[in-house]
Amino acid sequence: MITLNQKQEIILNFYREGKSQRAIAKETGVDRKTVSKYINAYQQARQKLIQSEDTTRIDQIDLITDLVEPPKYQVANREKRKLTEDMIDKIKYYLDENEVKKRNGQSKQQKKIIDIHQALLDEGFQISYPTVRNTVDALRKSGKEAFIRIDYAPGDVCEFDWGEVNIYIDGTLKTFQMAAFTSAYGNYRYAHLFPKQKTECFVESHVLFFEHIGGVYRTVVYDNMKVAIKKFVGLTEKEPTDALVKLSMYYGFSFRFCNIRSGNEKGHVEKSVEYIRRKAFCHVYHFDSLDAANEHLLSVCINLNQRPQIMANHMTALEQIAAEREFLLPAMPKYESARIETSRVDKYSTISIDTCHYSVPEFYVDKIVFTKVYSTHIRCFSEGEMIAEHKRCYGNQQWSIDIGHYCQIFKRKPGALAHSVALKQADIKWQRIYTKYYIKKEKSFIDLLIFHQECPLETIEKAILTLEKLTPTDITTEKIKVICQRSEPCQEVVQTVSSAIVEKSKEHLESYGALLPCSTEKFSTEEVIA
Repeated sequence: MITLNQKQEIILNFYREGKSQRAIAKETGVDRKTVSKYINAYQQARQKLIQSEDTTRIDQIDLITDLVEPPKYQVANREKRKLTEDMIDKIKYYLDENEVKKRNGQSKQQKKIIDIHQALLDEGFQISYPTVRNTVDALRKSGKEAFIRIDYAPGDVCEFDWGEVNIYIDGTLKTFQMAAFTSAYGNYRYAHLFPKQKTECFVESHVLFFEHIGGVYRTVVYDNMKVAIKKFVGLTEKEPTDALVKLSMYYGFSFRFCNIRSGNEKGHVEKSVEYIRRKAFCHVYHFDSLDAANEHLLSVCINLNQRPQIMANHMTALEQIAAEREFLLPAMPKYESARIETSRVDKYSTISIDTCHYSVPEFYVDKIVFTKVYSTHIRCFSEGEMIAEHKRCYGNQQWSIDIGHYCQIFKRKPGALAHSVALKQADIKWQRIYTKYYIKKEKSFIDLLIFHQECPLETIEKAILTLEKLTPTDITTEKIKVICQRSEPCQEVVQTVSSAIVEKSKEHLESYGALLPCSTEKFSTEEVIA
């Protein structure tokens, strides 16, 4: 079985570089039949996906998964050689570590050359002390690092980075992560705010960016972030996360990582993060919601991209991206950015995602459900059907409960309703209805909740307002149902209910009249009511 990176290399060489299968097999050392197998499977899945219209359906999600799945990355054993680049990088690392200690007042705890040599031996490197000493002497004599100016080709390189943003949402100060993209050729900037630096946020940021520009850059540059790098294999070799490899295979872009502590290797986006954050949020930092903050951020990016750039002969980034589009890789159908989880429903009829609990309908207790975890919400599925949707929680041990998921339980245990988390988290309109009309009438309130499954809350509220004008002290679920289910205009409903009230009043008067002493005069209920 080939590794996931080999599969990526095979597909990109064939799809982007136009190399023959024989040439790819020769270069990668993979059998030509295996090369042909993965290329044919990829082309078939890609063609089906491009022809499809809705990538949110379960079968289309499975098709996307098949396009980028698996195999797992495996690190091959490597023979050790004398004074390799890995050894030099490791020695540089220890020298940099000494500089940090010196600045922190730990100069007496620096590693001497003999300590560096021993550390290398402990890590399995085969190197002599004189070689280490000569290498350290050469590195210490070297001058400052020289930087090379690079002339980027259109549509070739784009850089990605995260930046922290602190803004007020609905009066509360919150911290968000800003995903920022900057093109190396035209300095085009794009940014979007997310609650956390999670894998699903990382993937969604790329989906939004590629959709925004209408194409895909051939290479994306990252620093050593956790959502992009699974682990380090030595000092310089890094194993990418499965999410990044799948994104690369799906959209057809390649990627590379900066060296450790070398932010200058992606200087465009390093400066862009600070620049966009300052321009967007130094004056305006109060918003009603995260969506409003993202709308503001997008408008700021658009304004920045419309400014003339001195280094580009006063052309704007917007003009530059327009010229780049013909060099970009073609756009693909929207990639499913959700993280997939499978969970067993617990006794509270909830599933646990990242320590937070989300409710599902009560009859799924002890069953396995399929969950798509997005950056701002989650969706739960069973047998291909969505059974629940919740706003994403990012705290610790938080509960998101939908009162509609527990109607049958409350019907058996109505006394549990008043102090339940489900009622406390219910829509404020439901809480008002319960408090005003249904205290100590929990069974009737539960019947109204069940009726809500086939009737909108707005219609129920209108029915309650109608009843308040007629019988403000006797509002019941049955009367609400009658009004909601009537097809006649509201005035006819009012007249019908008014007639019912008159008839009921007559019955009461006649019963009272029967209790009075006998009289020779005839008692008329019509006269009394009139």
